[in-house]
Amino acid sequence: MNARDETEAFREQCRRQMARPLESRMRYGFCCVYRPVLDDASVRVFDTMKEYREWCAENLPAYLGFQPA
Repeated sequence: MNARDETEAFREQCRRQMARPLESRMRYGFCCVYRPVLDDASVRVFDTMKEYREWCAENLPAYLGFQPA
């Protein structure tokens, strides 16, 4: 499949999704995924953004994307 065919297939998929009722799009448009460490506590409070970033770098798995650039 070439790039033009892929683009057209993607656009057709978007058209089909937009034809669905809004309630269905809202229900199936999000997926809830457990995020280790982040979802384990109901609340965390940091005094500074620097503290928050340091905590993320030390405690969160890299695949979650909270590591420094």
